[in-house]
Amino acid sequence: MGALGLLLLGLLSGGSAVIHSLRYFHTASSGLSSFPEYVSVGMVDEVQIVHYDSVSKRAVPKQAWMDQVTTDHPDYWDWQTGGYQGNQQVFTVNVETAKKRFNQTGGAHIVQVMSGCEWDDEDDTTDGYNQQAYDGEDFIALDLKTLTWVAPVRQAVPTKLRWDQNRANNQNWKNYLTKECVDWLKKYLAYGKSTLQRTERPRVSLLQRSPSSPVVCHATGFFPDRVVVFWRRDGQDLQEQVDPREVLPNHDGTFQVSVDLDLTAVPQKDWGSYQCVVQLKGIEDISTPLDPALIRTNGGLPGAFPVAGSVVGALLLVGALVLAGVCWYRKRNDSAKRPAAGSDTSSENPEGQKHLLAPTPDPKVEQGEETTPSPAS
Repeated sequence: MGALGLLLLGLLSGGSAVIHSLRYFHTASSGLSSFPEYVSVGMVDEVQIVHYDSVSKRAVPKQAWMDQVTTDHPDYWDWQTGGYQGNQQVFTVNVETAKKRFNQTGGAHIVQVMSGCEWDDEDDTTDGYNQQAYDGEDFIALDLKTLTWVAPVRQAVPTKLRWDQNRANNQNWKNYLTKECVDWLKKYLAYGKSTLQRTERPRVSLLQRSPSSPVVCHATGFFPDRVVVFWRRDGQDLQEQVDPREVLPNHDGTFQVSVDLDLTAVPQKDWGSYQCVVQLKGIEDISTPLDPALIRTNGGLPGAFPVAGSVVGALLLVGALVLAGVCWYRKRNDSAKRPAAGSDTSSENPEGQKHLLAPTPDPKVEQGEETTPSPAS
């Protein structure tokens, strides 16, 4: 297993502790006529709770239980909508600023931001991050320890210098990411307890496109997303021959994941020593032997490859570009196991953005410079 698999295995075997997360993914684009210029989604434990785009110009709930929030906060949806509308203005300017930094005029370009927090429900520790990227590459990230910005590319240096000087705003970001964000995360977990804390057993299939292709162990329909899928040979976990994939959302709110097994150098008579193992907290391990009779192939079986249809559902769930941002963040997160906020990772968008848990003031934009609205008004 990779680093992420080992981390998740530790979580699954380490008692009742769970690391919960509240993340917002913002995507602004230029040159994509078929996609809204600005899209933002909020996610709790990888479940989408809110959606906003520049076409509808309204924040809308994506879970039925999110309607409960108005009991405590009657103006919540107007409040959220105002924040997103402010961010939309900021991001529109930021895309153009980024294009100038990279000496670009035409073409399609994308700015993305991931900001949010994590909370360990066992030891009450928290983490927060504001990670930003341009055209899918790291641009800038906030270091919460030093309250400065990390710029991995030279085009981000002017932004870093500008934002580093705004100590008050950086302190606001720290207060939001380490306190206010966590408070809202706990509220959302309470509102959605019956949904977010449920367990749904995965369905496991073995798939193979052709006799020379890898055998894919595909688990789908599980919840939550903290699953471990790996291959064993003669009872030993395989570190080689395997290619784990990203955990992806299904259209119905559950998740799916696949792990490929390369059998190029393995005679079929030895296949019996292999097993695919799926581990999900709250259920017994699911072990599936590598039996040719169990493998679904491309031989005309209806629905032989559920992966493709499920991925389409995932794209419809949050939008292709936003999903790309989620996967980008996970990819970066895997390499660092669970990076501190001050790591060199980013998630998206080269210029400032405000968080959406409080209404945002109208951004002040002058001479096309990047803006850094504070995280809360």
